[in-house]
Amino acid sequence: MTGFPQKENKVQKLHLDHNLQVVFGVTLMAVLGVASIAPAFPRIMDGLGISSREVGLLIMVFTLPGIILTPLLGVIADRFGRKKILVPALFLFAFAGAACGLAKDFKLLLIFRFIQGIGASPLASLSVTIIGDLYSGQDRSTAMGYNASVLSIGTASYPAIGGAMALIGWNYPFFLTLLAIPVAIVSMLFLENPEPDIVHGFGQYISGAIKVLRNRHVAGLFFVSVATFIILYGSLLTYFPLLLAGKFGASSLTIGMITSSMSVTTGLVSTQMGRLTRSVSELNLIKAAFLLYAVALLIIPFVKGLGIFLLPMMIYGLGQGINIPSIMSAMAGLAPMEHRGVLMSVNGMVLRIGQTLGPLIMGIAFFAWGMEGTFFVGAAIAIAVFGVISVVLK
Repeated sequence: MTGFPQKENKVQKLHLDHNLQVVFGVTLMAVLGVASIAPAFPRIMDGLGISSREVGLLIMVFTLPGIILTPLLGVIADRFGRKKILVPALFLFAFAGAACGLAKDFKLLLIFRFIQGIGASPLASLSVTIIGDLYSGQDRSTAMGYNASVLSIGTASYPAIGGAMALIGWNYPFFLTLLAIPVAIVSMLFLENPEPDIVHGFGQYISGAIKVLRNRHVAGLFFVSVATFIILYGSLLTYFPLLLAGKFGASSLTIGMITSSMSVTTGLVSTQMGRLTRSVSELNLIKAAFLLYAVALLIIPFVKGLGIFLLPMMIYGLGQGINIPSIMSAMAGLAPMEHRGVLMSVNGMVLRIGQTLGPLIMGIAFFAWGMEGTFFVGAAIAIAVFGVISVVLK
């Protein structure tokens, strides 16, 4: 009887660990690059005279570097340390983002977005890698839940902030990335994370990494990750704002506020991951999440008023709140510290693939079946993923 209250007290105080708080700052930067500009898409289209198809390139060129670079950066983080990648990446992300805000030509903007994507590519994977290094067991699940909650604070607030700034000018949301400069300085001075010991030669390291990556459960979680972000970045972050603006005449601020309701729900649910995983397995939480995705996406095309969009957004947010931390916690537990960086980085690459493919796949759905088709296709993917993981990850 005496052990249970002590465990509860430990869980409650976990978020006060200053190392975890620094990681929270990194996580907030990892989601800033897309969440803050998505509500500004209609203003960007008007300001630069581009089409809805072209504006999706602002996501694609941003996520593309992560597909190429993230695994390499994970290897470097395993061999030479997490902070030697983290701090320079934060500075590059900040300065390239500011350059985007100064660009007056769409082609130049795409170039700066690509460079910014290079800086952003390791941020998300390094934040969860460091959590995996710092904690284990129930504490890891709880910390991942807290981190997902902080991520949701960013994805909830950035659309509203970015949407409001876009009312001043289409380029203003890009200057939010300058917040990464103080995060880089704090990470450099105050983050006290364990670093992996270089015990084996590079060849033995690669052999061990390949063994980890060939695990059937790792492959299954990669599949879940890419599907999660195809749906999120395709249906929700690219075409949902366009639906609100085109069909309902919503302003960028209104779009941001409606989108934020999803992230608020995600954040609230994520804080309870430590308790949820005591009674429900991570696999069952992931399966439930994809059913929630499907329900939310099937509702969206039939909504007749702006206020009603809060319902599917909150349902989707519930799914995100249980899915993301479950994936990350399960993934972090499948590798030792000396290979955790590359595993989480390859997962980061997989996420980038999903982020890049999402607008492309939903763009095809848009031209084939119209705006509603982007949400029906997203729902179909969610249902298909539920069926696949029920077989592969059982």
